[in-house]
Amino acid sequence: MRWEEIDTQVCSIARGLAIFGDKWTLLIVRDAFRRIRRFSDFQKSLGITKHRLSDRLNRLVEVGILNKVLYDEKRARYEYRLTQKGIELYPVLMTVVQWGDKWVCDGDGSPVVFEHKLCGHETQPKYICDQCEEDINARDILPKIGPGIESKLQRGEAVSRDGVEVKSITN
Repeated sequence: MRWEEIDTQVCSIARGLAIFGDKWTLLIVRDAFRRIRRFSDFQKSLGITKHRLSDRLNRLVEVGILNKVLYDEKRARYEYRLTQKGIELYPVLMTVVQWGDKWVCDGDGSPVVFEHKLCGHETQPKYICDQCEEDINARDILPKIGPGIESKLQRGEAVSRDGVEVKSITN
């Protein structure tokens, strides 16, 4: 499969990578969470070329992660603000932060720590099961075919999963 076709896979990771699969996009989203809003401020923070930044910002607006908001009508200047869809990327970024702090930190410690405003304590977000509230890790999770594949199979569409064509549901 070609990279340009990655968003056609019946896979949420592949479809997400179609948006975030380059080294700049998540850094732009990170900066948006740091309340960077203006083109020149993104460019200053990232050291990215104007062309590439413009391309990535336009893509994030196109897919609904950022809104482009006019702030200077006279000079046609815009700010970029996270949408609800963008705000819901926060757990993704925090997971990358936690992984980076654990596995690729330079030995001086975490570059940034996070304080929970409500209780005032430094925090490490964690995943818990929304049913039993126990911690979740990869060994405790069993992936199963979901409604996105079930619906396609019921319509008679063949679905490719890890290079294997799934034509019926088998356990």
